[in-house]
Formats: sequence, C-alpha cells, structure tokens
Amino acid sequence: MENTEKVFAMPRIGEKAPEFKAITTQGNINFPKDYEGSWVILFSHPADFTPVCTSEFMTFATMEEKFNEANCKLVGLSIDGIFSHIAWLRAIKDKIKYKGMKNVEVKFPLIEDISMEVASKYGMVMPGESDTKAVRAVFIIDPKGIIRTIIYYPLSLGRNFNELYRAVIALQAADEFKIATPADWHPGDDVIVPTPETCNVAKERVESKDENMKCHDWFFCTKKLPKDEVLKKILKK
Repeated sequence: MENTEKVFAMPRIGEKAPEFKAITTQGNINFPKDYEGSWVILFSHPADFTPVCTSEFMTFATMEEKFNEANCKLVGLSIDGIFSHIAWLRAIKDKIKYKGMKNVEVKFPLIEDISMEVASKYGMVMPGESDTKAVRAVFIIDPKGIIRTIIYYPLSLGRNFNELYRAVIALQAADEFKIATPADWHPGDDVIVPTPETCNVAKERVESKDENMKCHDWFFCTKKLPKDEVLKKILKK
C-alpha cells in the first residue's frame, strides 16, 4: 500500500518560516504573513493543563509587554483543541497563583493544531519524546519571515524566558550595528567587531590606538556599545 503521509523537512536557520493558516484563541492567523515587520517567537508546548506549561504561559504573559516593546510578538502552539485552550487559559487567569503571578491573562494567540500539521512542518513532534505531544520548541523569526534562532527543549524542561528575551535583543543589535555578541552578552556589554578578512585589516586592528576597541588577538576584537544606544534603536518609545 502506498504511504501518502506527508513528510516535512526540519526547518533551518536562515530559511523562510514555513507558512500556515490556523485557528487560535485570538482568531484566525495567516503565518508568517500577518506578522510582517515584527519579530516573532513561535513556541510549542506539550499539552494544556500541565504544570510546566502553565508556569511557562504565565511567565510569557507577564513579559508580553516587554517583548512588544522590542517589536516582538508571541505565538504559542499545542496539539490540543481550541476549547481545551480556552478552558486552560481561563483556569490560569481565575485559579493559578505562582511566584507572585496571579490573575494572569494570556492575550497572545495559542494555536489549535489537532491535525499536527503545523507541529510537523516545524519539527515539533519527536517520537523519542512523544508521538502525541509537541516538545518545547522555540523559533525566533525576523520581520522578513526568516528563521533566525531555533531552540528545542524536552518535555520535562521549562524554558528560561529571560534568555529568550536576551536572544531577541541580541539578534536585533547584531543586525542594527553589524556586530556579533559574545557569551552572556547583555545590552551595555562590549560587542565583537567583524573578523578581518585581509592581512592589512588584521594588522591595522592589532596596531590600532582606538580606545573604544580592544583586540585580544587579530581575530578577536571588541568595542564598547553603550546600553542606551542599543535600547534606543530597538525598544519602542
């Protein structure tokens, strides 16, 4: 018998985000077309009414305004149905208190994906973890609909949302200032200037008297980038 099951390739960094239309808790969406001009975090969770997911949604919801100020929208997904989504989000708002958070209203869309079509397109279902639940996948997508970051977590591991916010800011800073960011970078820390591509430029870098730049070696030079300058370019006023 012929196998007619559709097989999707795993999306990769630098590729266009796979397109889809979906029902969500905030109405129908056409992704990523509806989000042109904005950064987006598309993330999946294993199931509604589960404790790790509840803690994550409460955290994301309380940080939504912070992400919005950085021109970044949030879109969640699980393979539960829309009525389950609504009931779960109502329970979060009406009943759950956690780490000082209470009466938390989730205003960003949560996608219904009972058919698992979207989860399959984005490689969110991994049989080694579960055939019926999506792992905790995170896709950071830029204003042109290009995938810029992919992070996968197992079912048991809750995400670090401060790190996701840091990643969004760092990606925007890299684009805006044509730099790279070192380990554990936060706005205000020194940034990495592009690696020299000729011997002459490498020599100039090492011999430079520019007090704003420090060369640890010809291939590894950093410079100051004030926090205010970064945030002024990125955050909405």
